[in-house]
Amino acid sequence: MQIDPYSPIFVISVAAELAEMHPQTLRQYDRLGIVKPSRAPGRARRYSQHDVDMLREVQRLSQEGVSLEGIRRIMELENQVDALRAKVLELSAALEAASSEAATRSPRANSRVFAAGLTGGDIVALARGQRPRPRSQAVVIWRPQR
Repeated sequence: MQIDPYSPIFVISVAAELAEMHPQTLRQYDRLGIVKPSRAPGRARRYSQHDVDMLREVQRLSQEGVSLEGIRRIMELENQVDALRAKVLELSAALEAASSEAATRSPRANSRVFAAGLTGGDIVALARGQRPRPRSQAVVIWRPQR
């Protein structure tokens, strides 16, 4: 049986011991937003293995002379990169699915047209012969700045 690395299972004392830090240091990092543990119903912090790994990375960066604000920013950027990678994988899969679906249709059916949305000046992509849908259902390609 494998444990999910994102399961919040460690109390602060155990997480501090695993990360080789003092529990007060973990509280400080939580206040600064560097490592954000989950909260149990009684507001007690619960750390996952992923959190412990992040704490070890914070410790390494700190020992190399990076400030706490620098560490917070590095962690924030790493989280953004992870989110963007996941989005790229999601969009790649959607593109692959759309491409394979389009390959089974006739070339004329694959062509797209663009039209103004029903509200707000949105531009939407449509298949030939298709009418714009209400904004809540439309796939918006471009939306004007407001």
